[in-house]
Amino acid sequence: MPSGRRARVAEGTSLLEAARQMGVEIESICGGRLTCGKCKVRVEEGHFPKHGIESRADHLTPPGQEELDLLERMGARGARLSCSAYVCGDVLSFVPEESRAQKQIIRKSATERAIEVVPAVRQVYVEVDRAVLGEHRGDWGRLQDALAEQWQLTELSIDLQALQRLQTALRQGNWAVTVTLWHDREVIDVQPGYQEGAYGLAVDIGSTTLAAYLCDLRTGELLATESAMNPQVAYGEDLMSRISYAMMHKDGLAKMHKAVIDALNKLAAQAARAAGIRTRQIYEAVFVGNTTMIHIFLGINPVELGGAPFALANRDSMDFKARDLGLRLHPGANVHVLPAEAGHVGADNVGVLIAEEPYRQEEEIVLIVDVGTNAEIVLGNSRWLYSASSPTGPAFEGAQIRYGMRAAPGAIERVRIDPATKEPRFRVIGEERWSDEWDLRPDAPTESQPKHLAAGICGSGIIEAIAEMYLSGIILPDGRFNPACRGERFRWEGRKGAYVLARAEESAMGEEILVTHEDVRNIQLAKAALYAGAKLLMMRAGVEKVDRVTLAGAFGSYIDPLHAMVLGLIPDCELSKVHAVGNAAGDGARIALLNRRKRLEAMEVAHTIRYIETAVDPDFQEQFVGAIHLPHATDPYPHLEGILPEGGTTEAQARARPRRRSRRRQKQPTPA
Repeated sequence: MPSGRRARVAEGTSLLEAARQMGVEIESICGGRLTCGKCKVRVEEGHFPKHGIESRADHLTPPGQEELDLLERMGARGARLSCSAYVCGDVLSFVPEESRAQKQIIRKSATERAIEVVPAVRQVYVEVDRAVLGEHRGDWGRLQDALAEQWQLTELSIDLQALQRLQTALRQGNWAVTVTLWHDREVIDVQPGYQEGAYGLAVDIGSTTLAAYLCDLRTGELLATESAMNPQVAYGEDLMSRISYAMMHKDGLAKMHKAVIDALNKLAAQAARAAGIRTRQIYEAVFVGNTTMIHIFLGINPVELGGAPFALANRDSMDFKARDLGLRLHPGANVHVLPAEAGHVGADNVGVLIAEEPYRQEEEIVLIVDVGTNAEIVLGNSRWLYSASSPTGPAFEGAQIRYGMRAAPGAIERVRIDPATKEPRFRVIGEERWSDEWDLRPDAPTESQPKHLAAGICGSGIIEAIAEMYLSGIILPDGRFNPACRGERFRWEGRKGAYVLARAEESAMGEEILVTHEDVRNIQLAKAALYAGAKLLMMRAGVEKVDRVTLAGAFGSYIDPLHAMVLGLIPDCELSKVHAVGNAAGDGARIALLNRRKRLEAMEVAHTIRYIETAVDPDFQEQFVGAIHLPHATDPYPHLEGILPEGGTTEAQARARPRRRSRRRQKQPTPA
């Protein structure tokens, strides 16, 4: 983990070599001589039903004194050095970010947005009456009076730690101080003299990725963006796996909570360092995430989200002291969590809503899809809004794909296949040229050789690969490999086929990279879950088509609209009206950080949107089955006419198309 690669290796193989056999590169500068310490990994212990293994530390050879001494010097007790840990049983290991030779490319950058800056935190300079003999107001009373007189601020409270610093600050500042206020009702810091600098952190806790945005609370300027893998992937790639881990292990919740808090503290420190400030100057943080991620972040057991009625601990927005959560920001810093909509549509979707504002769209019916391990879907306009979640699973992230990987240098991210010859060409992350432009001769000039060979297939790559395989006739509408396809690009095991996307010489592992029958099936299941969720909302709203599709999320930003529609990932729509908006959930967190009024708007929309529970809806399974086909068994795609392969339209689609085209859109409903 977190690449999700799995393999059987010979007993006595080092973890370092085992990782390399799976195409996972771990840093090892010293070549296994126990001097660099770069190859450290962490062994996850316990029973992992999803993988069918019992992982234990003693399934590796015990560390020698030299390894223990090196780990002690690095402050990494409890870790192992993969070069000197040899496999003697089933083991699940996590490779931390700093040990990965191929660092994942986290694509959760902030989007340029116009944001009115009205933060909850502000600083004021105030001159306070000196203490004199016989006058007994107390320093806090004197500060209250000064704030009321000079800034018309009344009925204030003061944070305990600010009160503890108050007297020293007043005297160091010669009775003039800078006061930091939260919502103009609590004093959270007092600094001597005139000071400037109040900063905030907006954080999107994704199932796979953490993204943090550091902002100046006075100007609204985005100062730094930092991202990292969510370390919880070691305990489960999807939400239900993590809920199960918390249920089945006494310390499961504590482990996952500590992992995310440690990672968030690291992100905050990195962002502060990049901006040239100290973390104690961060006075507020706003968090979004799905309901399971928020529960674990707050240290609340997510077990109730694992089954009907999917009860939340709290649906509304929340405010806590950062120190109570173990976050190393300013001691008085506030943490604001946006509200949730329902059991499996959380603060991240509310962040998308206040960023995209579909509730201000007068005429067009907008479908917003935040594509990820758990997809959130919103449909509607200013008159009505529906939402749902769909358990797409981790296939879109490259997991459950034989040669799947996260977005890192060498990952295949773009694919094109010639329909006539069935020959592919692809592009990998870190190399601008397509594979058919590579010069792989041993004596080729360095500039004509690729910077990175293919190491695997990331999410956008597998979507394009399967869509292109369908368009070129390699796979049929039901996902089966076309038995007529033969040749050097095809591998057959009985009736199961596989397609050679990259030859051995084009691969970093020196072996062919295949798209298998199982890979196609896993993507079909994921895309069917997403489409079925969207179709369910359309049915409940009484509409047969959407006017605009917005793809949100880091992954959604790298999906090609045409390939998404060919795959049947989204309903039919004019292609020019399908567009990506980046990490809208993170943008929503940033908006709420910089504009306290948007927090009230978030509460209002979270309570007025109508949530459809796909998990128990009787129509979901029927819609899911129909959506397994490419692009769909019955639903028409008129905007793909002339693009789909000959015979790609099913007989049922052909029958349905004329009738559906002539039918007028039903009247839009008024929500109850």
